[in-house]
Amino acid sequence: MKKSSTRLGVIFAALVFFVIGLSSFFVFSVLNLIGRWPMFNWVHNPFMPSIIQFIISFWAGAGLFVLVGHNIFVPVEHFSEAFQQVAKGDFSVRLPYRYHLREIRQMADNFNLMVQELGSIETLRNDFVNNVSHEFKTPLAAIEGYATLLQDEAITPEESREYTKIIIDSARQLSTLSSNILLISRLENQEIVAQKERFQLDEQIRQVLLILEKFWSEKEQELEIDMEDVLYYGNAGLLTQVWINLIHNAIKFTPKGGTIGIRLNKGPRWITCSISDDGIGMSEEVRRHIFEKFYQADTGRTGQGNGLGLTLVNRIVQLCGGYILVESIPGRGSCFTVKLPVEPEPPAPERRPT
Repeated sequence: MKKSSTRLGVIFAALVFFVIGLSSFFVFSVLNLIGRWPMFNWVHNPFMPSIIQFIISFWAGAGLFVLVGHNIFVPVEHFSEAFQQVAKGDFSVRLPYRYHLREIRQMADNFNLMVQELGSIETLRNDFVNNVSHEFKTPLAAIEGYATLLQDEAITPEESREYTKIIIDSARQLSTLSSNILLISRLENQEIVAQKERFQLDEQIRQVLLILEKFWSEKEQELEIDMEDVLYYGNAGLLTQVWINLIHNAIKFTPKGGTIGIRLNKGPRWITCSISDDGIGMSEEVRRHIFEKFYQADTGRTGQGNGLGLTLVNRIVQLCGGYILVESIPGRGSCFTVKLPVEPEPPAPERRPT
């Protein structure tokens, strides 16, 4: 910013001195030339050079004013009007790129980029509020509706148990949604993974499979497991969230009797974990958006979930210094591959001599 301001000031000062010097040189050169002729004796009047220089400087100054006004004052006016529109919440305003000075063009470019980002943030905020409102509204409506039905003394014990189960499931859905929103908010403002420890990654994934056993056993799904013994240094709690979300998604979108594959191996630089299924798969459009907050391929929201699980997975993997790949064919299944860097051994604590 300082360089741009200094350059503009130097250009303006140079123009002023150039005009003054050029006009002075022109006046004195002309007077010296015509003063040699007897018919122009009037130029020897001591005030004549000053008068002529004043006239030339006046017109040169007027021309300079027009030049500076067109290249600086007019863009400043455009910027002022644009900022007023942005202050009123209009993020569609854009500045033209036709300015002559490079610094003004850069300012216009940066302004347009800033307004575009503000517009994107505003759209994201509105979508976030709308999605959160919708996600909370659905289970709350279920809780209210079925709690009202429970007050009817004519319902059967079977209906009472069914309504109670729906209320419990809706309450759990609200609890999960709240926890996920809080966790995402924390992770989005976090750049360093704390509370690292060394643990068996393969054993952690087996524990997650036990936690989710109810779901894959109910659907009579087959597990194909091929995992090496992998010792990993990282945050165990965060990575548990990754495996729970990925494996639960594989179970949910794989039909009864389907197959879920889990493979884990360690290379010189990367630890690779692949979770595959032979479920419904996804289209290219869905694959491009699956890590966005609240995005669900089921636009009718008839399925379970709130569109936050894969967002959490992606952010946690990024914090761990890794990345995630997705391969999918509609009707043939999907494969999520998590790549985690091989962490160096933590330094051993120094032993003090006894």
